[in-house]
Amino acid sequence: MGLKGFATLEGTKRYRDRFAGLAADGHFRRHGEWWLSSLGIGTYLGEPDVATDELYTVAVSRALELGLNVVDTAINYRFQRSERSVGLALRSRVESGELEREQVVVSTKGGFLTPDGEMPSEPMSYFQKQYIQPGILRPEELVGGMHCMTPRYLEDQLDRSRRNLDLDTIDIYYLHNPETQLQALSRAEFLDRIRAAFARLEECVQAGKIRCYGAATWSGFRQPPPARDYLSLEELVQVARKVGGPGHGFKVVQLPYNLAMREAYFARTQSVGGRTVSFLEAAERLGITVFASASILQGQVARALPRELRTLFNGDLETDAQCGLQFVRSTPGIGSALVGMRQSQHVEENLRLREKPLAPAEKFQEMAEGG
Repeated sequence: MGLKGFATLEGTKRYRDRFAGLAADGHFRRHGEWWLSSLGIGTYLGEPDVATDELYTVAVSRALELGLNVVDTAINYRFQRSERSVGLALRSRVESGELEREQVVVSTKGGFLTPDGEMPSEPMSYFQKQYIQPGILRPEELVGGMHCMTPRYLEDQLDRSRRNLDLDTIDIYYLHNPETQLQALSRAEFLDRIRAAFARLEECVQAGKIRCYGAATWSGFRQPPPARDYLSLEELVQVARKVGGPGHGFKVVQLPYNLAMREAYFARTQSVGGRTVSFLEAAERLGITVFASASILQGQVARALPRELRTLFNGDLETDAQCGLQFVRSTPGIGSALVGMRQSQHVEENLRLREKPLAPAEKFQEMAEGG
């Protein structure tokens, strides 16, 4: 039996209040039904081995102790092992009385095929036995031999994730890179699959398996409309309204945003109500909470940054990683900046940002106006 409960407004507020006087204004911000920390921990990188399992369990636990209440993973991260590390950290903290389940927002994702724990010696045979023979998916439902988002498959993956995470209810469940399907489908076929997926996820919300759902993307929300894998946020919200009504569960999105990939704020790629706007403005208008992934792009935008950036983004920062994260977490419209951390020293270094004021919103407007 998994941990009962789910993140709530009152629970996340209690978590925020634990850090009164320790966290600067803006480290916790209200988005929808939650108070979110400005930084969240990601669990993507690393070998699928016991040593990395243990590192993630300790890192997640330490992050929860230091003022971070957003934890992100996916079933395919490290062949399901990252989900299990997250589950161990959460249960340990909750059972010790140091944390309440209602204080932490946990997200995971489904869509990509993944083995269990390690790569099997005969992958095709494994997937045949696990998924095709039991009727969980049909070969023609796969795109690129790796991606599926049919209702039957998604619910199977969701139930596996709930077991891995040891949770009765997952707060956020993302379709993982749904734009992958546009490699093989027409846009009409894609929207049909999205509609079916959203309808099943609405049922999962009603059943208490998840609290809400969304799309975790890589390229879809950063591309201009002519791109084959372009995603329209307004279009996805319209699909959700059709299958779930005005109280639909499509409430969150995730996309890369960092010093090198700045499209979410600085590029006008979306249309809402006939107006062309940036992605973050579109999300605000449509009532969608945005989580930034790849906030330092696996460290690639946390090396040899110009010293003046630390001043630009409300200086007195210790490291390039903090500078990169300060840019992302301070950007107007970002709910939480996700950063992969499996070393406790990186957790401690990055979480010292909780004591720092956010960069002023005017700085971003000046950057946008200056090109």
